[in-house]
Amino acid sequence: MQIKNIIIVLGEPYSTFSEIIAKYFKNKKRFKKKIIIIGNIKLLKNQLSKLKYKIKLNHINKLRDAKINILNMIDVNFGYDKIFDTISTKSNKFIENSFEKSLKLLKYNKKTALINGPISKVNFLKKKYPGITEYLSKKTKSKKEVMLIYNKKLSVSPITTHMPLKYVSKNLSIKKIRENIILINNFYKKVLKRDCKFAVLGLNPHCETTDEYSEEDKIIKPAIKQLKNHKINVNGPFSSDTFFLIKNINKYDVVIGMYHDQVLTPIKTIFNFDAINITIGLPFIRISPDHGPNSEMQGKNKSDPSSFIYAMNFIDGIK
Repeated sequence: MQIKNIIIVLGEPYSTFSEIIAKYFKNKKRFKKKIIIIGNIKLLKNQLSKLKYKIKLNHINKLRDAKINILNMIDVNFGYDKIFDTISTKSNKFIENSFEKSLKLLKYNKKTALINGPISKVNFLKKKYPGITEYLSKKTKSKKEVMLIYNKKLSVSPITTHMPLKYVSKNLSIKKIRENIILINNFYKKVLKRDCKFAVLGLNPHCETTDEYSEEDKIIKPAIKQLKNHKINVNGPFSSDTFFLIKNINKYDVVIGMYHDQVLTPIKTIFNFDAINITIGLPFIRISPDHGPNSEMQGKNKSDPSSFIYAMNFIDGIK
């Protein structure tokens, strides 16, 4: 899959993302792809000025006007009073318009990838969607989406995403586990050009339960059996309390968990911000740096850009 353009949606205007992208682009003189930022030009310039970054922005209206080796920017209207401010629902329409512009460009420019900055799920999604993963899936009318937290040494994927724990068991199925793993396996083969070995975690402590119903026996083991019949390299279920020991994780490429924090907690502990959130199943490659708006650090110039750097390097590496 060849990528020629990278669209960067700034997301929540009152976050540390302007600082984070500045730390990446401040000394960058040449790019392998055309870079198109979508957000409010005036606000971004003011934020960069306050943070003492001098970065040239090329104002364009259409993707075809974008130039190589410069930051191109499509403006989205946003009325603001302060350069940095408290996150609220006032920015919702701006964020929605930013995503709409990006999705229109992505629809008609197939060799384009999307990176989006962080948003406040509480303010923007308003419980309509569990996360941006599902929001973009709905907007693009995709039939299914898979969250992959990616590092080239080890990646993880939860079968259920931003969901209260009391609903996890009811939302597990043989079909969902099977289809998610097949999608990830295809992504590794077609995009990353490499084979993938999967480890699947159980749901219950030690993969055991005193309850009459065992998710391991009824759902997870049958799913693994079906995947093996599809010639997919998969093993499990493993107990999650001891799986993330070095001797275990060195054997696998992707760990499949049954719920969000079961796999995201250890992967962030292992790699900190040296990982990215990839949505598989959309008509385009979508990546989100693995951090939130971090409103408490706005304007302080102390944010870690590692995840955004990883995202840019990942897309640059796609042939």
